Amino acid sequence: MKFGVVVFPGSNCDRDMYHVVTNVLGCEAKYIWHKDTDLSDFTNDDCIILPGGFSYGDYLRTGAIARFSPVMESVIQFANGGGKVFGVCNGFQILCESHLLPGALLRNDNMKYVCKNVHLKTYNTKTSLTCKVDADEALRIPIAHGDGRYYADEATLQELYANDQVLFKYCDEHGEVTDAANPNGSIDNIAGICNKNKNVFGMMPHPERASELAMRNTDGLSLFESLASRVLEMTVLYS
Repeated sequence: MKFGVVVFPGSNCDRDMYHVVTNVLGCEAKYIWHKDTDLSDFTNDDCIILPGGFSYGDYLRTGAIARFSPVMESVIQFANGGGKVFGVCNGFQILCESHLLPGALLRNDNMKYVCKNVHLKTYNTKTSLTCKVDADEALRIPIAHGDGRYYADEATLQELYANDQVLFKYCDEHGEVTDAANPNGSIDNIAGICNKNKNVFGMMPHPERASELAMRNTDGLSLFESLASRVLEMTVLYS
């Protein structure tokens, strides 16, 4: 399996992502500059990652300018053709701005930048991003954002639940979803979602910052293992 890590002006988690998928997960990866439009090296077994950061300085709206980067038309076509796309933090914002995911990310309700560990409860373990996650375990994953408050209108929210598109909710360390565990005011404590076809994923917390023992936290590694599991299992089966 191969990962493509898109680099926008202002990305600051691209190297973290690349490190995890290559040095920790052991997969092949390449950087994709935001002006590149050729994704012909990637198949539907591969995954394009939109990393965190402050693309284009977060001017206008977070992700609003990056949405119009030349690479995004190719990313949209890749996703619409069934390829996996994973956006984290600023990447999640870009996916919403690109309408690959529904809803929007708004300013945190406390109007402050929040950087700390949070806990996540997994609501759907039947996707390419979550199939290796233990639903009974509250994942401890760090956040770092000022515009992470997920919002969707009532009709969109009902559709998300009807199609099992809600992947993660903010919870306490025991897995209880409470108002106190919500770090940014996201509607229904939602921390991550996917599209109807279950091949485009977005989340505000940073699993790449919790994927190796050197960081004293490996709770995020199961997400990357999930993305790679189908290909890795086939490799073992036929080796």
